Amino acid sequence: MTDISFRVHPSPIGDILIVAGSEGIVTLHPFDGPLDAELARIALQLHAVPVPDDDAGGDIDVQLDEYFDGERRDFDVELDWRLVAGFRRSALEAVRDIPYGETAGYGEVAISAGSPGAARAVGTACATTPFSIIVPVHRVVRSDGSLGEYGGHPEVKRYLLDLERAADE
Repeated sequence: MTDISFRVHPSPIGDILIVAGSEGIVTLHPFDGPLDAELARIALQLHAVPVPDDDAGGDIDVQLDEYFDGERRDFDVELDWRLVAGFRRSALEAVRDIPYGETAGYGEVAISAGSPGAARAVGTACATTPFSIIVPVHRVVRSDGSLGEYGGHPEVKRYLLDLERAADE
């Protein structure tokens, strides 16, 4: 019996895959390919096959809806960091400190994470985060203020930043 379960939640940026275990959310991210392929990729990482469960991740679906409605600024969920270690984790934890509706450069996050010269490593941490949206990597921008790729979907990053700025007004 596996302790890993999943569900898919619709959102304005596409379907979001929520995978959770007994310690919290293992991964949460939008996906645009076949669900079976995404689950197979995650099963390889976890060495476990996630099983469908409408309650995977608790009330994260409600929190996501509130976020997309402009009513939520922070997520109140437990994260299971099993897919993240070392500096990647330090960088993602520093990203969590970027205020709602604001942005920070990769270099600024590197300083906050305790490694001032590691801006590229911050970029890698953001690009490979298992926690999209709930760890706001969309708030990390290039030093010149440009957005960057956001997993090949800069329009999603722009949408999330615009959503937060509009809710702040």
